[in-house]
Amino acid sequence: MKLVTIEEVRLAFRNTLGKKGMLESDTDQLADYLMGFFGFSEEAIDNCLSKDDRDIFYMLEEEGFLTTRQEEVHLEHGKMWRIHYWILKTDQIQRMAQQQDDGISETEEMPMCYEEVPDDCWQRGK
Repeated sequence: MKLVTIEEVRLAFRNTLGKKGMLESDTDQLADYLMGFFGFSEEAIDNCLSKDDRDIFYMLEEEGFLTTRQEEVHLEHGKMWRIHYWILKTDQIQRMAQQQDDGISETEEMPMCYEEVPDDCWQRGK
């Protein structure tokens, strides 16, 4: 069983969801929330989730962080019980966490138009 650390999940979220506009504080909070379900396992059982939890898990599945599987168990009375599991895609999370920036920092991306404005334009009331 291959596990991921909370820091790897945080970095993976920052490198993906953060680049789509989610704030770093929100990506960190989402990572903490997600790992609360998994702990030291890579599987979580679906029936412990609320409707809202499940919606978030579906979103994370679309982003490539989770996948699902199901298991069928035969009960004593001849009925079949289906158990659905959510699985952390640990390899994908670690790969996303290790993504390097494209070498451009946020300050380099912003236009430097204010540097060309003369200093006397910044003075008020003179």
